[in-house]
Amino acid sequence: MATRRVRDVAQYSEFVAARSGALFRTAYLVLGDHQLAQDLVQESLVKTYVAWPRLRDIGTAEAYTRRVIVNTAISWRRKRSFHEKPAEFVPELEAPDEIDALAAADALWVHLHALAPRQRAAIVLRYYEDLTEAQTAEVMGCALGTVKSQVSAGLNHLRERMGPAAAAVGLEDEGARS
Repeated sequence: MATRRVRDVAQYSEFVAARSGALFRTAYLVLGDHQLAQDLVQESLVKTYVAWPRLRDIGTAEAYTRRVIVNTAISWRRKRSFHEKPAEFVPELEAPDEIDALAAADALWVHLHALAPRQRAAIVLRYYEDLTEAQTAEVMGCALGTVKSQVSAGLNHLRERMGPAAAAVGLEDEGARS
């Protein structure tokens, strides 16, 4: 038992060292706050460590941890004490240049965080993390159709809220990725 424990700790430590950056990026994109994302990654890694002996295939550890990140973030958002207040609008600039694209990206960021937690998680996993629909469904613990409907609804909300600025960040296409 002691040998397995030492091996488990070594494997877990290697996993944390290798994948913490990618896990933090996912947490940050889901929450939009550096400090909360650090807390979320830390809590998710603790949960992964507790479950580590039960993982049959260490190759699934990252997917398991991403799922913990998404589920924990959604749980945090449901708590009444968690208040995130997105800005109502980003002021428009008169000179059309690269600043317009940056403003549109900022607006996208604000509107992304105004989405329902599952829609935001689905969009982050699909487009920022570049997971397939099947991988996204696995991480979120839901059906493939649920991922498709959450992504579709989320993108529609973003297009509605951003209006003409949606084209500046690539949201004008109705035919999203497959």
